[in-house]
Amino acid sequence: MKSIQEIRTEFQNAAETELDDLCALYLEDERKGVQALIGKARKQQEKLEAERARIEKMKAYEYQYEHLGYVCGIDEAGRGPLAGPVVAGAVILPKDCRLLYLNDSKQLSEKRREELYDVIMEEAVSVGVGYAGPARIDEINILQATYEAMREAVSKLTVRPQILLNDAVTIPQMYIPQVPIIKGDAKSISIAAASIIAKVTRDRLMREYDKVMPEYGFASHKGYGAASHIEAIRKYGPSPIHRATFIRNFID
Repeated sequence: MKSIQEIRTEFQNAAETELDDLCALYLEDERKGVQALIGKARKQQEKLEAERARIEKMKAYEYQYEHLGYVCGIDEAGRGPLAGPVVAGAVILPKDCRLLYLNDSKQLSEKRREELYDVIMEEAVSVGVGYAGPARIDEINILQATYEAMREAVSKLTVRPQILLNDAVTIPQMYIPQVPIIKGDAKSISIAAASIIAKVTRDRLMREYDKVMPEYGFASHKGYGAASHIEAIRKYGPSPIHRATFIRNFID
């Protein structure tokens, strides 16, 4: 008879498709440790099924418009911070996309976002990223700068999409049909993927800025209005990446 540790190793090394057979194989083993392993495997399968069902629900818009051709999700990160750029992501996922755990980037841990970023970049049909820096935000306002970053993101795609799924907005001066979806990053896998690309890209950039200007703490708050950030602005004055129109209340 195999030891419980040996059986545990089997479960740990088993592919998802092999778990049912393993559970059946050891079902008659009455040892508590083995039954615990079976219970854990069953719960793991239930969670995966629930996640697949959630993702399938998030494909509703993709299914609705896939007959048009390439469906592109668009979202941004960084409209609210006091410093740094606004970043837009545009993502075209393959029609048979099986990625799990896609969601509004704000609902995901940093570790999960980083993992998904790499998978999206590898599996997407095309990914485009656009930026609008602090000076441009001050010049034309954050909403127009966001639209500009979104147009740039679409322009960087290697294939032309036939439909754009946008998180809540309709982008001006865009000659591709658009579907604005309220809270789209939680309702569409394409928008969720774009949200993750934009968020991870911007967070990485803010960590780089932190290396140059550590006194502001950009790595921790990413330019948002944390108390420590506001205190640093008052102590050191604005940095080259601060948005002048956003920090008027914090400087003399």
